[in-house]
Amino acid sequence: MSFIQPEFDRANNHYSEFRSARRVTLIGMVLDAVLGLIKCVGGLLFHSQALIVDGIHSFTDVASDLVVLAVMKVSRQAPDQSHPYGHQRIETMGTMLLGSLLLVVGGALAWDNLQRLLAPSADRLPEWPVLVAATVSVVSKEWIFRYTRHVGEAIRSDLILANAWHSRTDAFSSVIVLLSTIGAMMGYIWLDAVAAVAIAFIICRIGWRFAWDSVKELVDTAVSPEDTEKLTDIAKQTEGVLDVHELRSRRMGHDILLDIHLLVKPEISVSEGHQVGLHVVAAMREAFPGLKDINFHIDPENDELVQHTTDRLPSRKEIRDLLGEIIEEMPLTTHLRLHYLSNRVHLELFVEHPTGHSLAAFEQQLRDRLEPRAWFGSLRIWYSAGGAR
Repeated sequence: MSFIQPEFDRANNHYSEFRSARRVTLIGMVLDAVLGLIKCVGGLLFHSQALIVDGIHSFTDVASDLVVLAVMKVSRQAPDQSHPYGHQRIETMGTMLLGSLLLVVGGALAWDNLQRLLAPSADRLPEWPVLVAATVSVVSKEWIFRYTRHVGEAIRSDLILANAWHSRTDAFSSVIVLLSTIGAMMGYIWLDAVAAVAIAFIICRIGWRFAWDSVKELVDTAVSPEDTEKLTDIAKQTEGVLDVHELRSRRMGHDILLDIHLLVKPEISVSEGHQVGLHVVAAMREAFPGLKDINFHIDPENDELVQHTTDRLPSRKEIRDLLGEIIEEMPLTTHLRLHYLSNRVHLELFVEHPTGHSLAAFEQQLRDRLEPRAWFGSLRIWYSAGGAR
């Protein structure tokens, strides 16, 4: 049995989330374009190669913002016939690409500044307007980082969070420019390269985290062992659940998809077993709001510990036909309940008026004909008067 969020609510949520993501990304993209232009022009006019590189970094942010806008528009579409689980995996791929971009940018910055550290050049000293441009960049990028991160957490989007951290890498680059400029003006040119290499490694670490987490999601990695244990405990503590097995989970974007087998008493009705499953679902959703799709299977026995009941056992129709042959005419008021357990069929027969035979003879006749059959497990007959035999 599967339980997912209603289609109308999900469509509204997807549209609202996309609007929030689009708004913050457009603001960031305009800011990145303006800063990139200021830094590139300022670096050329006031002799700062670091500021020019930082401006190029800002333009890579513009490119990443365009990727985010395109990916978010597709990934936040409601599920359709071809994609019944939604399009969140597209967001995961976008996050992986963005993380990879951070790795490339961080690696390039590290390599460039290692070369500067090992082979310093006698370039012209940067001038004070470079400090102003770098300071404006740091303040602006820190603001857009905090704003973007807030939106990403609100709509639970790893892609928007990754883009927020990408914005902060631009602020880190501007800090490098500040340090390099101040160091150059004081005569310690090597400070620029040391700080640049350190920040580049931080950028690489952020990119690696987002890229690796996305890869794990794409290969259907389960939720953490701690969350798995908590989900298992929630199910086990639900009234009517005897045990839990085959709990499997995977992530799709910010959502969690779950499959679980619930062991219940074999004698309860189908509807009662279904109700037990509903209680498990409600308790899990309360503890984990990110649970989108929960498939639960009601088991009358733990098929991990006992021999699997096969599909070769006789069906209800076959058993009723057999009983009809044993008893010349099955009473119209007879009700048959079957329990398929441990590769055997256990029968409960409810009879209002038995045939002309005595009760004992009627029961013995059935047992004699059923017991030689390999699939037969047990027989219990209930009569409308006189109790159970």
